[in-house]
Amino acid sequence: MRRLMMLGAAGVLLIATDAVAAGQSKTIPGRTLTVTATVESIDFANREVVGKKPDGTYEEFYFPETFKRFDTLKIGDTINARYYENIVVRLKPAGEKDVDTASGETVRAAGTAGTVSRQRTITATITALDPSVPSVTFTGPNGWKYSTRVEDTAALAKVKVGDKVDLTWTEATILSLDEKK
Repeated sequence: MRRLMMLGAAGVLLIATDAVAAGQSKTIPGRTLTVTATVESIDFANREVVGKKPDGTYEEFYFPETFKRFDTLKIGDTINARYYENIVVRLKPAGEKDVDTASGETVRAAGTAGTVSRQRTITATITALDPSVPSVTFTGPNGWKYSTRVEDTAALAKVKVGDKVDLTWTEATILSLDEKK
């Protein structure tokens, strides 16, 4: 399932700074979502599908190359997805090398189901803080930019613009298809 890099859990993101010392980390509690959507459009070249959920909103799904039944999808098929994510934030010690790594795997199940997992770690720099909202803005590799509201205002007071953090997010999605008869 394709999502913004850190989805809603990032709302509690900043920053693991109740772990004050550089190099310490904090895991943002994970969450599980269940989504059912009817296929509205299929981008075969990019292996992306837009599905309409029962509430009328849309969800975008990504099917990796290893998901073998992608080419059998049709408009009107139903996608069922159970999605799990969590984030680990680590205040980076000064002078430590930046990281930008990604890994993933697909495990097929019987029929038209499988599990897609991805993990990515990047080094991001805090480029803006706004205690009045409260919010933080990060920038990272390849022009990545992300702003989020901060729930832990005490943590916000412990960081400054220019601080670096390593962000690791893990996603796992169980996908299944109910093919239109």
